Amino acid sequence: MLELDGISRSFDGRPVLDGISFAVEPGRLTGFVGSNGAGKTTTMRIVLGILAADGGTVRWKGRPADRPARQQFGYMPEERGLYPKMNPLDQLVFLARLHGVEAAEARRKAVGLLEQLGLGERMKDKLETLSLGNQQRVQVAAALIHDPVLLVLDEPFSGLDPITVDTMTAILRTSAAGGVPVLFSSHQLDLVERICDDLVIISGGQVVAQGTVEALRHGRAGARFRLVLGEDAGWLRDVAGIQVLDVDGPRALVELPDVNHDQQLLSAALRHGPVHEFSRVIPALADIYREVAQ
Repeated sequence: MLELDGISRSFDGRPVLDGISFAVEPGRLTGFVGSNGAGKTTTMRIVLGILAADGGTVRWKGRPADRPARQQFGYMPEERGLYPKMNPLDQLVFLARLHGVEAAEARRKAVGLLEQLGLGERMKDKLETLSLGNQQRVQVAAALIHDPVLLVLDEPFSGLDPITVDTMTAILRTSAAGGVPVLFSSHQLDLVERICDDLVIISGGQVVAQGTVEALRHGRAGARFRLVLGEDAGWLRDVAGIQVLDVDGPRALVELPDVNHDQQLLSAALRHGPVHEFSRVIPALADIYREVAQ
C-alpha cells in the first residue's frame, strides 16, 4: 500500500501542497481529481522521488519509500517522454533493460504488451508516425514493461478515443487484479466515476474529499430528494428542518438533515395532496466535485 502522510511543498515561498494525506490500496484504482494547479502532478512527482517534499512522509508497505522501492514503481508523466525517431519495440526493450530485465525477457514482454494494446503491426514503425492515441498506448506500455509494484499515471486518458480508453482501462484493471495499487489523475470526471474504486479530490493543495466513489456519492448528499406534487410546492419553504434547494411549481428539490427523515417529509407532502414522485437523488461525481472544490 502507498501512503502519503502530511505532504507539504512550496515553490518560491508559495505553498502548493499543504498536508496532503491519503492512501492507495493494493488492487484498487484510485482517481486523483483536481483543477489545474491544485497540486496533482507535484504530489505524483513526490511519490516518485522526482521532487522532494518539504514535510511529511511517503510510505510504501509501511516504510518510508526509498530509492530501491521507487525503482519498482511505474510512472506515466503528463508530458510524454518517448523518443519520436525510435520504434515502440526497441524503446520498450531499452526501458525494460534499464530496470534490469534480461534482453530476451524484455523483448518477450514488449511484444506481448504491444500486441495487447493493438499495436502488434506497428511495433517497428517510428513512434512519430503513430497517431496520438497509439503513442499514448506505447507510453502506458512503458510504465508497465517492468511489472511495476505501483502504477502512477498522470492524465493517462487525455485526448483518447473511447475505444482506446476502454483498452487502457482493461489493462489497468488487469494490473489492479494482480494486487497493484493504481493512482491516476484525470479531468474526465465521468470516466473517473465509471472506472475508479476510490477517489481523492484535491483543491488548493489540500485533500477536500476522499473515499470510495459510492460512499462519496451517497454520503455527500444522501438526504436529497426530488418531489413532484399535485399542487405548488412552495409550502415546503415553511417546513422546519428542510433545506429547499429548488422549487418550480409542483416540482421541488430538497435536502434533509438525515436520510431517516424521509418518511416524515413524505407524510407531510401527502397531507397537502397527491404526490406523483418522491425519489432520492444521488449526485454525480461532477456535482460532488463542484461542491467541495469551489
